[in-house]
Formats: sequence, structure tokens, C-alpha cells
Amino acid sequence: MIDPFTALAAVKTAVSAGKELVSVTKQIGEFFDGVDELRNNHNKKKNSLFSGDDENSMETFVKLQKAKDAEEELRAIVIATRGYSAWGELQEIRARTRRERKEREEAARKRKQEIVEKVFVIVGTLIVLSIITVIATLAIMSSKGML
Repeated sequence: MIDPFTALAAVKTAVSAGKELVSVTKQIGEFFDGVDELRNNHNKKKNSLFSGDDENSMETFVKLQKAKDAEEELRAIVIATRGYSAWGELQEIRARTRRERKEREEAARKRKQEIVEKVFVIVGTLIVLSIITVIATLAIMSSKGML
């Protein structure tokens, strides 16, 4: 992940140099990805049972606040160069991208869980078959007087 503040600096530099926002869409996407990651990290630390370190929580909180300020700066840049409707469209794209990412992560989590379940079923089946084979072998050997 690229630092959202670095991405915002790249957007500001490009816009101040007279470039169109369209030419920095990658940096805008990286900015939003970075802000979302900061938000997720903060929420994970805030909700973690093992997060007793107030310093780390405060650090993620401060970073999140800076990210919100940076987001406001980006909003002002987009509105100044492309209008308010462009900011609305950008937010819709961001929400759709976030939703699609969440769906992909959930699908990957489900696939992983299904694989784990299949492995347990196969291993369990092999154990049961092994036990049955041992019991059958012992029964046959006992009936022939080999034990």
C-alpha cells in the first residue's frame, strides 16, 4: 500500500502543474485505498481484545484524523477542478470498489473454509476407514486362530 499522504501530494503536484485529474486517477485510487486501510487498521486495533497499548491506538487515531483532513483537501481539489458532481461520482466509484473488494475477500474466505472442511472430511474418512480395516483384519486373524 502506498501512503495516502504521498498519493495526495502527487495529486496536488499534478493539479498545480496544470494536469487534469483524469491523469492522476491511479494516485487518487491509491489515496482512497490507503485511507481505507488506515481506517481498517484503526478499527482492528480499537476492537482488538489484545490491544492494551494506548500508544498504538492513539497513533492509528492520529493517522486516521490526518487522513480525514487529507480527504477534505482532495475533495476541495476535485470540486475546484471538476465540480461537485465529480466528487459525488468519485464517492460512488469508491463505494462500489470497496463493496467489490469486500465481496472478493468474503468469497476467498469462503473458498478457504470450504477447502479446510473438505480436508477434514477426507482425513476423517481415512481415519475411519483405517480403523475399520484394522478391526476387520483383527477379526479375520482371530477367527483363523492367528492371534
